[in-house]
Amino acid sequence: MTIPKVNRTAVIGAGSWGTALAKLLGDKGENVFLWGHNPEHISALKRDRENGKYLPGAHLLETVYPVENLADAVSGVQCIVMVVPSHGYRSVFEQIVPHLKENTLIVSAVKGIENITLQTMTQVMQDALHQQNCTLKVHIGVLSGPSFATEVAVEQPTAVTVAFDNKEAACAVQELFSTHFFRTYTSSDIIGLEISASMKNVVAIAAGIGDGLGFGLNTRAALITRGLAEITRLGVCLGAHPLTFSGLGGLGDLVLTCTGSLSRNRTVGLKLGEGKTLDQALSEMTMVAEGVKTTKSCYNLARKNNVEMPILEQTYQVLYENKDCRLAVQELFQRSLKEEVTVLYT
Repeated sequence: MTIPKVNRTAVIGAGSWGTALAKLLGDKGENVFLWGHNPEHISALKRDRENGKYLPGAHLLETVYPVENLADAVSGVQCIVMVVPSHGYRSVFEQIVPHLKENTLIVSAVKGIENITLQTMTQVMQDALHQQNCTLKVHIGVLSGPSFATEVAVEQPTAVTVAFDNKEAACAVQELFSTHFFRTYTSSDIIGLEISASMKNVVAIAAGIGDGLGFGLNTRAALITRGLAEITRLGVCLGAHPLTFSGLGGLGDLVLTCTGSLSRNRTVGLKLGEGKTLDQALSEMTMVAEGVKTTKSCYNLARKNNVEMPILEQTYQVLYENKDCRLAVQELFQRSLKEEVTVLYT
């Protein structure tokens, strides 16, 4: 047995999703150290036993220990769950590396791609380990699927997927997170889950734009379906398994994010479609919409790999080139006519 039993877990990132995962584990009786970058926020978590800013009403049991010091949070734990926004992910993980121990399980629960390097979050971690000449054997994977934090916090039935190269590591994390309402499946397709998780936020912005423009269910269904084709093309190009995109981390998460009123990325698109600028839309939100930064990353990644992604391209132009939303939709429908199936994986 190379993977030790998990009896201490660190959740790095005390936003809504990090808090929801910490609460899930704490409610199971697991010892969880919850770290956030804002000392005042952590102090409030200790005092109130509730994340009043990002996840109000969700009580944290005494098995959840909010901590201000990152080293204190990760030292001696068997599992680290990274829930830091993609733009700050690398700097936080670099501080964690010196405190890792052999066979630590490291789980990314972040849905984004780094802007500069175009790396997924597991690739960012591998790169950081290499840069610091870390020779420890650690197990890096991802947790993803259709899972709004507020619904997980109130124990709504939810299913997700965890992916690791090492099957034993995947099963250990599967066992750690499984509860009577939170069902976990395993996979070995890390890149497939990460591309799905990142790109579904971009498509959700597009779906929100359609809703904001007053378009109907036909439009949304078309965006979801053709968006899935684009996600699959990019993922397969990068080495993912095609079937991953019909699973929980692919189609499941895409449908949720494009249709749910709790979706931050759909909300951004909705505001854009209603005529607001990107700055106005973001100023009205208290939580990070990963899809905004990820749109730029995915756009550059697609261009780098010569993958055709028209919905992504139009969304990028709306966000970063001030393109009119209606014009973007018009141009999507004016493209040359094609056969559907043959363009899925090419």
